Amino acid sequence: MDQALGLKDLVSFPPQLNASLDYDLPTRPRVIAVTSGKGGVGKSNIVANLGITLSRLGKKVLIIDADLGLANIDILLGLTPTFNIRDVFSGEKTLGEVIIEGPAGLKILPSSSGIQEMAELSEEQKVFLLNELDNYTENFDVVLIDTGAGISSNVLYFNIAAQERIVVANNEPTSITDAYALIKVLATKYSERRFNLLINELTSRQEAEFVYRNLTKVADRFLGGQVSIDYLGCIPRDEAVCRAVLKQRAVVDIFPQAQASQGFREVAQKLLEMEPAQVLDGNIKFFWRQLVQLKV
Repeated sequence: MDQALGLKDLVSFPPQLNASLDYDLPTRPRVIAVTSGKGGVGKSNIVANLGITLSRLGKKVLIIDADLGLANIDILLGLTPTFNIRDVFSGEKTLGEVIIEGPAGLKILPSSSGIQEMAELSEEQKVFLLNELDNYTENFDVVLIDTGAGISSNVLYFNIAAQERIVVANNEPTSITDAYALIKVLATKYSERRFNLLINELTSRQEAEFVYRNLTKVADRFLGGQVSIDYLGCIPRDEAVCRAVLKQRAVVDIFPQAQASQGFREVAQKLLEMEPAQVLDGNIKFFWRQLVQLKV
């Protein structure tokens, strides 16, 4: 597995910054990776509904579909983009020409589906995308990155490039085990320390909190207090979600009174009330160029 690029690989910092990368950064935009150890836990559906909910709360939101070989945000929302991120990498289109508008004014950077070479970006492609997004997204409040599942190079890259991470899991043993595996790799290989856990498709809050306690217990035991996992909330199991998916619409859009829709509103509100992450860890981040503008 390739080592991720670090900030120090691209920027020469003054000695006092090299000694510590723990200092305040501008709080906008807020870049959040939504990720999972296992596929099939509803991660992309969460990203779509959370993005729409945040937009309706007055935030300017961009979704980056970063499951580059198996994109589905546009499918979930019934959108048919003419171009996608592959056209940006080829130089045929700019980000502004590729990004489309979704419900509630949400902006979406669509990805490609069934394109094998997109599943593993080169280091040059990663830095290129980082720079392109730096130039385009400064007017957004929130950038949500829908990563793939697992611990592939692309998944790890988008997780460490974000300032915050939301790990999605359900109560299946494989989902919990794989969520822990993802957290372990990000913590031990790339020094990521803070994670938010969102539990999906459970019948009760008590069951969701039980999953959270189990995962944090395992992390505390085997990672020796290296990580902090915060409980972001849960989205209840709701037949309205299935009906919305079949209609290629967001559940918050067509069934706003559904239990799941209420869950998304609660999670979005809690997310906005949380203190945004301000600590850099040496990994290259979105908007890293803001660092060189800071007065030391």
